[in-house]
Amino acid sequence: MSPTLLPGDCLYVDPRAYADRPPARGDLVVVRDPLLPARNLVKRVGYVPGETASPEGIVVPNGTVYLLGDAPARSRDSRSFGPVPVDAIVGRAYRCYRPMDHRRTL
Repeated sequence: MSPTLLPGDCLYVDPRAYADRPPARGDLVVVRDPLLPARNLVKRVGYVPGETASPEGIVVPNGTVYLLGDAPARSRDSRSFGPVPVDAIVGRAYRCYRPMDHRRTL
């Protein structure tokens, strides 16, 4: 997720962020890796249900989101594994708290 996040950044994650609302485009989320479910990924919501994920032309189905990494050339995201079920989202990342010189709201 460079340049937004760097290796070693620690995040606060809200696991109840989507209890009352669906994920929105631009949200930074922690999601179970569709290919390795024991691993978590941090990605940005690129497209929500009903939107066309360009340039692939995939219409995002209901109950899923299309996730993108901030470094497209190096990112493994929905361009490689497709839309992800909303229930695979662990939570919304909202703050980087460590290291101290990277503390900020996301």
